[in-house]
Amino acid sequence: MKYLWIVGLACVGLLAAGLVLDRTGLSLGPWGGLARLIGRVRDLGPVSFPTLVRRTTPNDALACPADLCRAAKPDLEAPIFPVPASELCGRLEALVRGEPRTSHLPGAGNDQRRARLVQRSALLRFPDVIDVEIIALDPTRSTLALYSRSVIGISDLGVNRARLARWLDALVRAS
Repeated sequence: MKYLWIVGLACVGLLAAGLVLDRTGLSLGPWGGLARLIGRVRDLGPVSFPTLVRRTTPNDALACPADLCRAAKPDLEAPIFPVPASELCGRLEALVRGEPRTSHLPGAGNDQRRARLVQRSALLRFPDVIDVEIIALDPTRSTLALYSRSVIGISDLGVNRARLARWLDALVRAS
């Protein structure tokens, strides 16, 4: 019982430290400050899909066309959409606007074909960073690559993979 109190107090202390650190920077929520405290960066940095190396921990997910992600094995294969890249961009943006607790990552330099997003969990507001790249195959067809990963923790209980599967399914239904 004594150890349970010690663990509880340590958790409260880490949360308080995260909240204090969060007051000094951009915002991924209190967990961004906690991430800095334990040595992780707040913004996980952009990815290059052709050279992407996956994490060794099970808290990320990758959806990619078969020929794009040569250095990493995708969890899901991104389909080819029978729409121009600009239309796929619009559909993805509409999807993201409908997702709860999701926004563009501040200062990420989002452009027409690439985006960096953050989505927070409902209860504890843990941030996940999602990198998106829209790829034009020809004037009437396009595809995309998505990489979603947790900022905090070792396991995500399948949340990142489920998110990408849900997003791909919604985009396929919209086509």
